[in-house]
Amino acid sequence: MGWFKLRVLRSVFAAVALAVGLAPGFEAGGARAAEPLTVLLDWFVNPDHAPLVVAGQLGFFKDAGLEVRLVAPADPNDPPKLVAAGQADVAITYQPQLHLQIAAGLPLVRIATLIDTPLNSLMVLADGPVRTLADLKGRRIGFSVSGFEDALLATMLGQAGLGLKDTTLINVNFALAPALLTGQVDAVIGAFRNVEFNQIALEGHPGRLFLPEESGVPAYDELILVTSQARLGDPRLPRFLGALERGALQVVNHPDESWAAFVAAEPSLDDALNRRAWAATVSRFAHSPAALDPGRYDRFAQYLKERGLIETVPPVASYAVAGR
Repeated sequence: MGWFKLRVLRSVFAAVALAVGLAPGFEAGGARAAEPLTVLLDWFVNPDHAPLVVAGQLGFFKDAGLEVRLVAPADPNDPPKLVAAGQADVAITYQPQLHLQIAAGLPLVRIATLIDTPLNSLMVLADGPVRTLADLKGRRIGFSVSGFEDALLATMLGQAGLGLKDTTLINVNFALAPALLTGQVDAVIGAFRNVEFNQIALEGHPGRLFLPEESGVPAYDELILVTSQARLGDPRLPRFLGALERGALQVVNHPDESWAAFVAAEPSLDDALNRRAWAATVSRFAHSPAALDPGRYDRFAQYLKERGLIETVPPVASYAVAGR
């Protein structure tokens, strides 16, 4: 696990500013000193985070007067909680989880999107017995996280006239691909189509995917960025989001050059799986990260309410905004 940091020490700039009698926030010569901003990731650095890593590696954050630090969490459940508590500036989470976090009372607000299509899927082996969703009757399905994945799976099975009771659910923690490859289960829900799908292919076992947005589940944003309600007026955020957009467009327009910048920042990720994941993810990055589709958020909240995961549907403006 590694993470990338723009290593500019604010204390050095502060010392220089004091020495030459400048106002805080400026360097000698009138240039703006880099202001620190911390982004808590949802997991260890991986191709899903490409716009952030590339923006840092190519100096886009520095151009915006920012020293951005990406931090991988010890517990992937912690980042939104830490941001809500004011202990970090921005966190990466997922749109489905944001609705649950808001329902739990966390004072969060969505300010940008990294990946604007679902990545979640139901995965089986291509040479296995499951050819259609109806073939899942009586089968074992592995999962990692209960709650949303249960609702998603129930909706997908419903398209084939089945219910959860027609299958056996097995908690395989986060070992989705191994559980499928070893025959512990016949299918897994929660497999990312850009990661586990490529992981089993590299093991010599091509997979077949059933996509939630094609099986009754409303489309949603996968990775999003949130901040606390209290930080919405932070003047660093528009500059951060502008640099993030530069990073996203760089990845989309110049994927090969961006891959080189990505692995220069994270050399340990230069392997076959991450190269495949990169190729599968590039087209899914939000071209305008700060843009917001309120209807998409409202539709998904309605879906979660119908599934019993939230009790009320709050106004979108209370938890999601266009970032700049």
